[in-house]
Amino acid sequence: MIRLDQLLSSWKAIREDVAIAVEEFPADDLDYRPTPDVDGFRQIARHIYNVGAGISGMMLARDPSVGQEFRDRMKAHFTPLADDVSAADLAAALRRSIEERCSQFAAQPPEFFAEIMTRHFDLAQLTRMEMIQFLKEHELTHRQQLFMYLRLKGMVPATTRRRLARQAAK
Repeated sequence: MIRLDQLLSSWKAIREDVAIAVEEFPADDLDYRPTPDVDGFRQIARHIYNVGAGISGMMLARDPSVGQEFRDRMKAHFTPLADDVSAADLAAALRRSIEERCSQFAAQPPEFFAEIMTRHFDLAQLTRMEMIQFLKEHELTHRQQLFMYLRLKGMVPATTRRRLARQAAK
């Protein structure tokens, strides 16, 4: 059985790593992309924010999450960020949004998480608890992209620095 408090804590930790990556990436190169056909660093971080805030907001509103207007309905649940949003503002939005959503989820009754919803892109039937897990997995995927961009810039992601510090302390 998945425990809600553990799931939300894990999601917050992933999001914090994203915010740290945004803050540490060179501010004058936030639109960096290793090749022209992939998303830029800032674009990926904005996507994490938008999807996390949008889909979780739809879940809390019990929006059916399918249909032609899905993206418009999702946008109603986040504050749009400018294409050129600064690293500080983007990191703050990422942190603010995860804290708000996790608090809202924590306040829901247990039956909320057992309700079935339809995931928009593949029409899979998931419980709300499973959908939170999907959002977390989505962010892990994109966090890894941001970490790869950090590595390509010769930077070490926070997760690796923490692991190395723990190993050095032994």
